[in-house]
Amino acid sequence: MGKPTEQELDSALNEAKRLRESGQDAHFLGKALLNCNYRNSVLLEVLYAAERYLRSGMAEAEHTRLVRAIDKARQADNRSAHREQETIGL
Repeated sequence: MGKPTEQELDSALNEAKRLRESGQDAHFLGKALLNCNYRNSVLLEVLYAAERYLRSGMAEAEHTRLVRAIDKARQADNRSAHREQETIGL
């Protein structure tokens, strides 16, 4: 399966929002797409932080950024699942 273009993704996200706002999201497709899009954006931050960390020769500052990105991703996942969990900390 190919990755959607920016226009396709924007169109799908707009439709997902419309479904949610109008109460027509009977099968939770809009909710699922919006949640996946949000989680994807947070996890991409982790990927980019990991790449910078590895390229930097594993510098301490980049390690801190990576840990924070991982923490942010974990918090976002916990929020969307309505649960609390401690951060991994620095």
